[in-house]
Amino acid sequence: MTIPIANPQVSEAAKEAVCDVLDSGMLADGEVVREFESAFADYVGVEHAVATSSGTTALHAMFEAAGVGEDDVVLTTPFSFISTANAVKHAGAEVTFTDVRLDTCNLDPTAVRETLAERDDVTALMPVHLYGLPADMEEFREIAREHDLLLFEDAAQAHGASYNGEMVGSIGDAGAFSFYPTKNMTTGEGGMITTDDEALAERARRLIDHGRVSGYEHAEIGYNFRMTNIQAAIGRDQIDRLPDWIDRRRENAARLTGELAGIDDVETPTIPADRTHAFHQYTIRTEHRERIQAALDAASIGYAVYYPVPIPAQPAYDQLGEYPVASDLSERVLSLPVHPQVTAEDVDAIAGAVQRAEVNEA
Repeated sequence: MTIPIANPQVSEAAKEAVCDVLDSGMLADGEVVREFESAFADYVGVEHAVATSSGTTALHAMFEAAGVGEDDVVLTTPFSFISTANAVKHAGAEVTFTDVRLDTCNLDPTAVRETLAERDDVTALMPVHLYGLPADMEEFREIAREHDLLLFEDAAQAHGASYNGEMVGSIGDAGAFSFYPTKNMTTGEGGMITTDDEALAERARRLIDHGRVSGYEHAEIGYNFRMTNIQAAIGRDQIDRLPDWIDRRRENAARLTGELAGIDDVETPTIPADRTHAFHQYTIRTEHRERIQAALDAASIGYAVYYPVPIPAQPAYDQLGEYPVASDLSERVLSLPVHPQVTAEDVDAIAGAVQRAEVNEA
């Protein structure tokens, strides 16, 4: 693929840092992880960050550390990667959904209020900052206060995004990030819990380390969700580079939006004025997705569909309700490359392929 949809980068400095870890003999969880946690907490603007083995385990441990379990119901989006819902189930709670906004693809506050008016057993609310665009967090904070709900953020795709000047991951009771290779920064696999709640952070640290208090004293049944020093060495380098990488994503996105303007049936990303987009994905909406995909294939340009099947329609969830906006989006969304390795010439080529697809249809 000439222009891939993602192109994770690991610097020479990060490679040297990994070699330093290998030479040290301390390969598992240790001081390098603590340094990465501290740097990430500073970046997000929270008191505590707890590194984990993946974004999914970050979500799982976050829920359990906050006390979410068997008698709880977590309300979230039907339009996300399945781990958003799976982590709720892993924690022993019930997951329920409500529909999303057509323009932002994020959880719809109006739909949330309608759902909460119909059922009184919901105990937690978790919007997802899909594609790197923050959800409507001020409205969700109000809803959480009105209904006495825990408010979580699935920030797996939104490193560096902000809402009214607040970084995602710092707005709710806790947030969870992923460092999968396609994300804006990576540790290969890995995740992070962010919070200002000291008790939640302390319990999360126990849970991800077999319930360990110290040595061989274990206060509760826990898990092995730990990050390694090897992964953290990469992450510590990447967090310093993240602001520049996100700037580059935004530059590419702005250029691509300008070049796609005026093309019939291509809706470019909506960015409300009160938030910044981290552009984990640049996602258009179109009725002619297959035709545009064919044009991109012909030009050796990568793309992806996030997500072709809403979570409730997955076999694992057996049609747990119908969500017409999420279903509509699943048939029309298409993500195009804007990662930092994409050049201005690449953006022109991407836009040209989309334009040719439209011309060919005419």
